[in-house]
Amino acid sequence: MTAAPVLTRPTDAATVSRRARPRVHPTNRGQGRSGWLFLAPFGLFYVAFLLGPTVWMLVTSFFNTSTVRTGLGSFAGFANYAEMLGRSDFWSSLWHTLQFTLYTTPPLVVLAFVFAVLTNRMNRGQWFFRLAFFLPFILPSATISLIWVFIFTPSTGLWASLQSALGMTPGSGMLSSPNTAMIGVAIATVWWTLGFNFVLYLAGLQEIPRELYEAAAVDGASNWQQIKSITLPLLGRTTTLVILLQIIASLKIFDQVYLMTNGGPGISTQVSLQLITGVGFTDNRLGAASAASVLLFIVIVAIAVIRQLVERAAAKREIGA
Repeated sequence: MTAAPVLTRPTDAATVSRRARPRVHPTNRGQGRSGWLFLAPFGLFYVAFLLGPTVWMLVTSFFNTSTVRTGLGSFAGFANYAEMLGRSDFWSSLWHTLQFTLYTTPPLVVLAFVFAVLTNRMNRGQWFFRLAFFLPFILPSATISLIWVFIFTPSTGLWASLQSALGMTPGSGMLSSPNTAMIGVAIATVWWTLGFNFVLYLAGLQEIPRELYEAAAVDGASNWQQIKSITLPLLGRTTTLVILLQIIASLKIFDQVYLMTNGGPGISTQVSLQLITGVGFTDNRLGAASAASVLLFIVIVAIAVIRQLVERAAAKREIGA
């Protein structure tokens, strides 16, 4: 037997394409337009206050732009960059910024994790510790700076009283010595911003199922073994996020230094953003300040990239093991 012939009707390519194209419901089109309308205000602010100034900073870094003269000024090429790289105060301010980052990042990560673990294990009163740790973070930098300047006041401050109670001779003050001024700013910053990382860790801990800890306890695992085998691995992404955000935030330090020490004694606590502000708005050299800002941005990006590469290499070694 032979199969019956199949009757077909010739169709052109346009008809086939029209039939194959999925139809978009009018409601979906309306939802898409509504989404763009809701995103429009943020997009305008993003372009006006972030993307636009960033592009303008990059452009003015190649010109002798001044804050007291309209226009871009004369073309300078890479002269502003060469000047900044040749200034000793640029490198000293960059070192002070990195020094502050080294002082603040480890305690802000470790202490936030420890306090979050302890709070998460409490059955009652968690709200009090959440409030107690996060409350300083919502205070403005001026308030925090005034509090800690008063604490570190020589002879009459709380720090001097604590030294006297411990049998130590009060010195000239934490913020008055070039050797300890940055440590004082770091202590104030840790107390101020610890709550943010604490909340991030606490949110990550609450996503870990309780059944894992219960099963580990049944198997005889101690609290430290549970933290080592369950908590730390499952909080790996949270820890990466906390470290990266903390490094970037510490490299952008300005408020506390400006309000507590104003870069002193001498220039022992002058950080990069303070140098940039001085060059731009005290010396009125906006082009040179923009060049210093670009260099600082390159340093921040490089440190963030190195941190991510180290994290990925460590993850690959763990997988290989």
